[in-house]
Amino acid sequence: MLDAIGLGSLDDLFEQIPASVRLDGRLALPDGVSELEIVDELRGLAARNRHVDDLVCFAGAGAYDHYVPSVVWALAGRSEFSTAYTPYQPELSQGVLQALFEFQSMICALTAMEVSNASLYDGATALVEAVNMARSGARSRVLVSEGVDPRLVETLRTYGTGPGYEPEVFAAVDGRGGSPEVGDDVAAVIVQHPNVLGILEPAAELFERARAGGAKAIQVFDPLSLGVLAPPGQLGADIAVAEGQSLGNHLAFGGPYLGLIAAGMSDVRRLPGRIVGETVDVDGRPGYVLTLQAREQHIRREKANSNICTNQTLMAVAATIYLGWLGPDGLAEVGRRCAAKASYAAERLTGIPGVSLVHPAAPFFKEFAIRVPGRADALVEALVERGYLAGVPLASAGEDVLLVAVTERRSREQIDGLVAAVGKALA
Repeated sequence: MLDAIGLGSLDDLFEQIPASVRLDGRLALPDGVSELEIVDELRGLAARNRHVDDLVCFAGAGAYDHYVPSVVWALAGRSEFSTAYTPYQPELSQGVLQALFEFQSMICALTAMEVSNASLYDGATALVEAVNMARSGARSRVLVSEGVDPRLVETLRTYGTGPGYEPEVFAAVDGRGGSPEVGDDVAAVIVQHPNVLGILEPAAELFERARAGGAKAIQVFDPLSLGVLAPPGQLGADIAVAEGQSLGNHLAFGGPYLGLIAAGMSDVRRLPGRIVGETVDVDGRPGYVLTLQAREQHIRREKANSNICTNQTLMAVAATIYLGWLGPDGLAEVGRRCAAKASYAAERLTGIPGVSLVHPAAPFFKEFAIRVPGRADALVEALVERGYLAGVPLASAGEDVLLVAVTERRSREQIDGLVAAVGKALA
């Protein structure tokens, strides 16, 4: 191999690395220790961390402290699921294939869309893949509502560098809506509902405008809002995407999570990743297989619409168990509890002198943005010492803007405690 590339030794491979950053000799590592000693050392390090349960969590902005029933990971953690990986041989993978088929069916029922895949890496990459599906021919421009999480827009900008598109943000009015100009070169109009400020968008109107201009309507949705809000399919979305963490997956320090994506059957051949289909064997018995694989990167290679060939099976199985445990009535109950508690928290917090809603007239679901005296990040830091993770500072909306999320886990006592702590910190 060295001869083929014209080098004399392995050291020559590293000539491009400056000598100042190369290791000269052995790493300065301590001698090995016993298992007992290293366990004691690790316990000491872990004890320096503050446990997540020590803080009452009002943070959100895409990852939420929803209740995860014990049954979810008691079942999802079984070895049949945690050790199963690539189900290309259906005769050996019927259990996990059926679980993924049920996951897809539940996502279709949840979103009122016709087809779902078996999940993607996370919500941000799901949005990228939705844009890949929408862009075709002369339609290459991507319009994004100002209400879409800026981190999602940055992800689009990063991924768009290769294909050659730049997401164009159109202005919202008083935190919602807007008037995007949808010409014949626009591929997609993206709306987040509820949006980054927690506000409910006039999604149906925006999607009608998009489709009238011949563009695909893409909705970023909150899965646990769909017990009380109209699903993307009813609002007129062509493609719906979401972060699926809230469906039975713990916060887990930021991951792993799963991306949800659903669309119409007309777009099924452009849908990335794995799709599990139901069929019958030679004896007429039900069976499950990966289907439409010709569209995938490992078959179509450079002609593929996406290079995503896999999915987040373990997280998707957890989401399936969670949705099965919750059921339609449970989903509606969670949504009502979130909305009611968020409304109560907003009312109490805005009763503190100097605290106000960023958009007082705008409806919201489980998150709302408030303005606070001074810097929001400084207030969050001060409240950690009082036992509260008070929210997420939204620098994109202003240094004094704090996004507060209230899930079904938060009690009246916890909300009242947050209000008292904010009042004392500001005083």
